[in-house]
Amino acid sequence: MALARALLQVVEHVERALVILAFVLLTAVLFADVLSRELTGAGLYWAPQVGVWSNVVLVMAGFGLAAQGGAHLRPRFADNWLPAAWEPTLAVLQHVVMAFFCAALGSVALNVVLGSWRLGEVSLDLFLPIWPVQAALPIAFFVGAFKHGLYAFCPALRPVERGAFDPQLGEAS
Repeated sequence: MALARALLQVVEHVERALVILAFVLLTAVLFADVLSRELTGAGLYWAPQVGVWSNVVLVMAGFGLAAQGGAHLRPRFADNWLPAAWEPTLAVLQHVVMAFFCAALGSVALNVVLGSWRLGEVSLDLFLPIWPVQAALPIAFFVGAFKHGLYAFCPALRPVERGAFDPQLGEAS
């Protein structure tokens, strides 16, 4: 359990660093593009592509942080439809289903990345291979599958869901 907790912390630190770096790059590129447009009347031809790639990394790393922070959006209207006694079983089922879903999406995304790599696809603006940026998708989904698998079978590692009603406090956490 200690090893799993330590591994989750390392993954979280990497994801946070990627989110920060991608956001800083995205902001800098957009600022430089706007500044270029204002000063020269023309933008930076490469800025939109770098911005999109930064956003892909930002979103996919953020996906992992949301999972680990219990901050995923989900419908709560049906939370009280089933007996409270079923909650432990439903929590396991929720994470098992999410782990399989992430693994399936990761497999599809991996096939896309491998296809781009085999074909040697490059960005039309930057003439750089696109597969390294695409790789953020299968990595994020496989990490998500790993996290949800741990959450399914190690309840102590589960994040506290944000916005969930806490009966002891009488309010959302």
